[in-house]
Amino acid sequence: MTGVGLVGAGWMGHLHARAYSRLPHHVALADRPRLVAVADAVAAAADDFVARYGFGRATTDWRSVVDDPAVEAVSVAAPNGLHREIGVAVAQAGKHLWIEKPVGLTSADTAAVAQAVHAAGVTSTIGFNYRMVPAIARARRLLAEGAIGRLTHARFRLLTDFAAHPDGGLSWRFTRAQGGSGVLNDLAVHGVDLIRFLVGEPRTVVADGERFIPRRPVVAAGASQYSRGGDVYGDVENLDYVSVLGRTADDVLVQLEASRVAVGDQNDYGFEIHGTQGLVSFDFRRPGELLVSSGDGYVDQASSVVAAAPGDGDFALFQPGAGNPTSLDDLKVSEANAFLRGVAGGEVAPGATIDDALAAARVLDAVAQSMDKRGWVDLA
Repeated sequence: MTGVGLVGAGWMGHLHARAYSRLPHHVALADRPRLVAVADAVAAAADDFVARYGFGRATTDWRSVVDDPAVEAVSVAAPNGLHREIGVAVAQAGKHLWIEKPVGLTSADTAAVAQAVHAAGVTSTIGFNYRMVPAIARARRLLAEGAIGRLTHARFRLLTDFAAHPDGGLSWRFTRAQGGSGVLNDLAVHGVDLIRFLVGEPRTVVADGERFIPRRPVVAAGASQYSRGGDVYGDVENLDYVSVLGRTADDVLVQLEASRVAVGDQNDYGFEIHGTQGLVSFDFRRPGELLVSSGDGYVDQASSVVAAAPGDGDFALFQPGAGNPTSLDDLKVSEANAFLRGVAGGEVAPGATIDDALAAARVLDAVAQSMDKRGWVDLA
């Protein structure tokens, strides 16, 4: 059995723990995960994981998890500001790494983790969970097969309202030290990964962004953005919204829009990709479906709803036939499967790797530079 450690017992930590627990239900594993240790700065949160998921022990010191000889693989679901330190330490200890995006606050942070991973020769998997959606796997196959002709333009969106309330607490997400660039490395990074996964490598970008809620009420350390604060306010240090226009290496025009303060939108994540002969469209709120138009009609050409089915990504691990739903939790099971396949085979896992995280981080750098200079920025 593979000894697993987990750093971070918040909401994302729960997703990782459930994924490890569920994985043997869906995949015939020669080497099952064994939940050895969990760490969180809040002792009660870590203790709950022992009772709830069966971890062998809990600690408030993440280094204790990394240094444990029984731990061979580590999940990192800690706040973004800790990703570099923990990720590097995991790799240098010779442990395999499943880490949530954005892998640090800057591309320099991500590069440091990537260097440590490659130097140690360990497997890495990154929490770009949307590329694991079975319908998106089908979209990628359709695009590769030329089903909509030559790609011309695409729009990606990640619009939600989790930070829309003006009295939402000033959590770590709104600080540069812990939340980095805000909506850029929290939501837009997913869009960048999907652009790379489906359309191609961005070549040049121009962007603008804004803080629509510049000040928020101060809340206790560890409180979330859903908490309501008192009369003392502090500054929001990063972006609420970003809009990006770019071109890929193959000259496909792409748009990317991300907002954490989009009143009336909840997880409105998706894309529309157009080609010379059709369209592929996806809405995460209908995760088992694609809207597809393909043919040679050009004008008044119909679009059809296509359901994900066995053969599309990991769909068959969860459901027997088209029309059955899969969930966000299922996507994390797919990530866990990719991760442990890499651990078992000593190979690059089939999910997103640290190199994907670094490529996305460098695109975000270019986006930030464009906003600063108010103009186009080319990616090297």
